[in-house]
Amino acid sequence: MQDIQAQLAYLRRRIQKLEGRSGPSRSSPDAGNIPVARSPFVVDGSPPGGRLEQLAAPEEWMPGEEVFNSHGVHFQTTRFWPRHRRHGAMDLSELVELPADLLQAISEGAAPATPPERWVYLDTETTGLSGGSGTYAFLIGLGYATPDGFRLKQYFLRNPGEEASALQALSEDLASFDVMVTYNGKAYDQPLLETRYRMVRQRPPFARLAHVDLLYGARRLWKLRLDSCRLMELEHQILGVEREGDIPSELIPYLYFDYLRKQEIVRLVPVFHHNATDILTLACLTAIVPYAFQNPSQSRFRHGAEMLGIARWMRKENRLEEALSWLRAALSRRLSEQLQVRTLWEIAELERKMGRDHAALEVYTELASFPNTYRVEALEELAKHYEHKERNLALALSFVEQALHLSPSASLQHRAARLERKLAAKPKQRRLL
Repeated sequence: MQDIQAQLAYLRRRIQKLEGRSGPSRSSPDAGNIPVARSPFVVDGSPPGGRLEQLAAPEEWMPGEEVFNSHGVHFQTTRFWPRHRRHGAMDLSELVELPADLLQAISEGAAPATPPERWVYLDTETTGLSGGSGTYAFLIGLGYATPDGFRLKQYFLRNPGEEASALQALSEDLASFDVMVTYNGKAYDQPLLETRYRMVRQRPPFARLAHVDLLYGARRLWKLRLDSCRLMELEHQILGVEREGDIPSELIPYLYFDYLRKQEIVRLVPVFHHNATDILTLACLTAIVPYAFQNPSQSRFRHGAEMLGIARWMRKENRLEEALSWLRAALSRRLSEQLQVRTLWEIAELERKMGRDHAALEVYTELASFPNTYRVEALEELAKHYEHKERNLALALSFVEQALHLSPSASLQHRAARLERKLAAKPKQRRLL
């Protein structure tokens, strides 16, 4: 690994000089599990003869081959992780042993029950981060689990003219799979690739594939616990992987355009590494996230915030009793004060939706008894209950007056005025009787 680390250190120094960036990278406890192209041209961080070799062809720098088809030629690499290797907390041998129906719950039944060998993990590196017809994928990574380990193909455009060939090869390889798994791929990768297929007058291959975008499930699970649900953040927080020598995403388009100008493929080695790690992380998270939605009771949740994510998903699926159970379980775990209050509110709302007014009333009463973000709303709910259910107008008015004192509003003033009119009319009604 010494030559790899020296190579990455040399690349970092060059990029820092160009971009005005500095700072040491942190080493990864599992860095050895991620294959990076080895170079015979860089030893101990110094290019031979004091200069970096001008390498016009990727095949001179990394394992790979030219692939020819009816649309031309492109460059393609393959990589392999044996099944005994680990990526952070995940044993790669588990990827091929996942249940065939694992993705059905998280995809709302869109993904068929099919063996994990028929799932493919896709990620792209592009010439721009915002998409659009002028943006194309210069590197497309395709990963899949096999009985002997995890394999990766990367389709690389040595120049934009190789796009049609790379896309044809991608279509041919996707024909072997039934499910495509991405991270934010429904909003970005697939639409971008569909545009590129049409630009080169080829039919996009995605219609026959069930597409599972793991981003949505990850957000449901972790948006209340983590500051960010970016793939690299989950890689670090959930899998325990800390990348070494990675390249910032915003620099990737710049590095590719610089490669096109200078034909120094060595500058793109970290981009191949970045893409490979993204796909391996995506595969490992697919062995974690869908389990939470397939069988939550067997998932190993450590944080109440994760339980809240499952509860909200169950509520969306109209599994109300289960949702309520998970909300109550979340309260027994570690939650911030803000999330505790929010969970109480959601419990009350769910109890009311299920027609259990007295159970909801208990929670509203608790929320109304101490300062919190839902106190005014809880007082208003108590006022509604005592006005319409108990017919206790005086008590309803007292709750409205407490709410008005805390946060005056036109709707509360209107409710108070209506209650006062009703109370004033009650003696007249008694005299008529």
